[in-house]
Formats: sequence, structure tokens, C-alpha cells
Amino acid sequence: MTATAEARGGESGDGEAGNGKGTPPASRRALVAGSVGNFIEWYEFGVYGYFATIIAARFFTPEGASDVEALVKTYASFALAFFFRPVGAALFGRIGDRIGRRPTLILVVSLMTAATAAIGLLPTYATVGAAAPWLLTLARVLQGLSAGGEFGGAVSVMTEFAPPGRRGLYGAWQSFTVALGLLAGAGLAALLATVLDEADLQGWGWRLPFLLAVPMGLAALWLRLRLEETPSFRRASGAKAAPAVASPPPATATWRAIGLGVGRLMGWSAAGYTFLVVMPSYLQSTLGASFQQALLATVVANAGFALAILPAGALSDRIGRRAVMVAGTVALIVLAFPLLGLLQDPDASRAARAAAVFAAGAAVGLLAGPGPAMLAEMFPTTVRYTGLGLAYSLSNAVFSGSAGLIITELIKRTGDADIPAVYVVAVCAVGLPALLALRGDDHRRALRD
Repeated sequence: MTATAEARGGESGDGEAGNGKGTPPASRRALVAGSVGNFIEWYEFGVYGYFATIIAARFFTPEGASDVEALVKTYASFALAFFFRPVGAALFGRIGDRIGRRPTLILVVSLMTAATAAIGLLPTYATVGAAAPWLLTLARVLQGLSAGGEFGGAVSVMTEFAPPGRRGLYGAWQSFTVALGLLAGAGLAALLATVLDEADLQGWGWRLPFLLAVPMGLAALWLRLRLEETPSFRRASGAKAAPAVASPPPATATWRAIGLGVGRLMGWSAAGYTFLVVMPSYLQSTLGASFQQALLATVVANAGFALAILPAGALSDRIGRRAVMVAGTVALIVLAFPLLGLLQDPDASRAARAAAVFAAGAAVGLLAGPGPAMLAEMFPTTVRYTGLGLAYSLSNAVFSGSAGLIITELIKRTGDADIPAVYVVAVCAVGLPALLALRGDDHRRALRD
């Protein structure tokens, strides 16, 4: 059943575009300014995943340690950053719901840029010994805090500026820029692996993608400085004299909605990171693929993901979030083992393997397209930044951040190459009832102030 927080509040317009006072340029600026931070965030998280084996060797491999042990430690650092996302979501979400989306997003992108660039400057284990993994972990923690504050603000901005009947499409841009960020990271990693020899890539080439965060972050900062505050937040702020309108819902109702949101996102979180980020290391360490082959497969998977997102968001504006997201979840449950079997089959053609990873990415896209709008519709303006940010970050902390660690460790212990499919199917099956509980007409309802 739906949470109390979903049913609370009146039905106000989606934004100025919804009540006739806004202009299309304001909505377009909201899309660009909201998207750019997501792009940087997921570009970096993708780069970290794609270079996991190199980072393991540079930061987590003292004398006598095995490559698998180092990779497990690398993914443990990866997971730790995700577990700090809920802290960032709570911290920055509270600020964003109190003082506004715009100033909070400016602060978040500044922290994200600084932490990402720092990774490109860190000394390795060979230089500073045991301090190296701790310094890397600190940078990852700062990234986790900033990433936790990014999603809630970006989705609030996009959906609160969305014109009527296009909230799914506008929210899908958040996920689309995630795909673009992952693709950019994979493409740059593949390019560096092609143009640099192994020694240069291991020695200094891996640092370049992290240092590129500086110019990207400055561009994002400029865009957000030009961003207007959202119409929904301005209305809620102006209604402070009317507590019945502006006061937040009871904390218990908000936490129930957050828990329900986690359930609705868990399949997206698990499948997205398994097929789009963890895949390169799995292909290399388990199936014996080369670094270039693994990255190429990941680029194809992310292409399928990217191409499905915007159509899925737009389709959800027509037939509802529930129908599209349930279809994506069922597709992942049904196809996970056959798709992984194709990758494991030495006799499978390159075209068949490419089709398998493309289909896996597209199935995840069916969840990622409607997902942001679905979350925004679960919370009123007074707690939207905090609520949807916490739901997303908690789901990612448990089911995304731990994916690489769980999959790598279970394969190490069991030798079962099907573990990625087991993980995806199990998590999607558990989350399916929460998606089935979505109301079929949420896409037609206005966001609540």
C-alpha cells in the first residue's frame, strides 16, 4: 500500500510552467543546471569502477597481497562512499528544504569537484605507504556526502520546473545524464587504454579522468549560479504564515514514504551497478577479458541504458510510472541469467554478446527513466529534497555501493560465475511488490506543496 506521505497534501501545480507564470527558458535552465552535477558525479563513479583494478594495484596492494584481495578492498572503499550518501542526503536535503534548492546545489557541486580532483592528485601506496588507502577513502567519503546531496536537489529542480504532463520526461534527464556520465567515463577510459601503453596508464594516465573534474565543475558552478529558485519552493516559502499549507508532514509518514521509496528503487540500484559499473572488473577477473574488451562491453551496456531512459520517462507520462517500471523489473528477472550465459559462452558471437549487454542496459533504463519523477511524486515540497534524496541514497548505499563488494567476494568464495545474475534477480524480486503498489494515476496528479 502507499505511504501516508504520498496521500498527504493538496494538488498544486508542477511549477510556474504549470500555472502559466513560467517561461520555457527557465525550465530549460533547470534541466541543464540540474543535469550537469549528475553528469560529473556519475562520470567519476564510473571512472572509479572502470579503473578499479588499477586503483587496487596503486592504493591497496602492499607486499604479499593478492590482486583479488586488493580489488575487494577497492570495492570496500567504493561501498563506503555510498554509505555516506544518506548522511549527505539528510544534511544537504535539510538545508535545501529550508533555504532553497539553488544555494544548496551550488555548495554540493563545489564539494564534489574538489573531492574528485583530489583523487587525481593523491600519492600511491608506493609513495606514502599505508596512508594512501586512507587518503583515498577520505576523498571517497567527501564524494559520498556531495553525491548524497546532489540527487534530491537536482530531481526537485527538474520536476518542480516541469510543465504539466512532462514530469516523467524532465525527471528522466537526471538518469540520462547519469548514463552520459558513465559513458563519458567509459569512453575516456577506453581511449586512454588505447593510446597509452600499460606502464603509462598504470603510472599516471589513470589520474587524468579525475583531474578533468575541475573544468567540468567550474562549468557546473557557473550554470547553477544562473539558476532561479523553483516555483514550488517559492510558493511553500511564501505560505509560512499558513501552517496548514506550509508545515511538513509528520516524521513517521515521511519515513514510511522513504522506506517505500527504497523498495521501489532497489532493483534499479542493484541491476544498474551490476551491469553498468561492476561489469568491467567481473569480465576481467572472472571471465578473463582484457581491459579494452571489458570497457567496450560496458560502453555498449551504457548505450542501451542511455537510449532507453528518455523514451521510458516520456512513456511513463502517458501510461504511468508503475507500468513502465514493473515491465523493466520483470525483464531483468527473466533475462538476467540468459544474458550472463551469453557472456560466459566462449562460442557466442561478438554480436550476440553485444546484444546481451545492450539489452541489460536497456532494461535498467526502463527503471531509471520514470524513477526520479516517481520519487518526486511521493513527497510534498517541504520535505521533497530530503525525502527523495534519502530514499535514493539509502537504496544506492545498500544495493549499488555493495554490489561490487558482494559479487566479487561471493565469486571468490564460491567460484560461481552466475553470482551477478543471482544478485540482480533476488533484489528485483524483493522490490517488485513495492512497484506494484504504485498508484496508476500518479503521473496525472500535480506535485504537492
